Amino acid sequence: MPNITLSVPPELYKKMKEHPEIRWSEVARRAIVEYLAKVEAEELSSEELLSLLGEDFRKELEKTPLEEYEKALEKVRDEEWKRISTTLTS
Repeated sequence: MPNITLSVPPELYKKMKEHPEIRWSEVARRAIVEYLAKVEAEELSSEELLSLLGEDFRKELEKTPLEEYEKALEKVRDEEWKRISTTLTS
């Protein structure tokens, strides 16, 4: 798989280092795939998306308990609500 170099501001890098349990390359890969899907304005099937994300991602996905995904979704939903509600009241 080809590699890319990504530059981030020092403050962001410091925050990323506070979470060594997160595979940042996976976060970036997912964001790129999702962004490309939006730019290309086409719906991707789950299989196509998984194929783009790669076999390592598929294996990680299969071995992670569903409860972990549900907890992460709840956290993201709460954070997004905070972000949106702040924007709407400004």
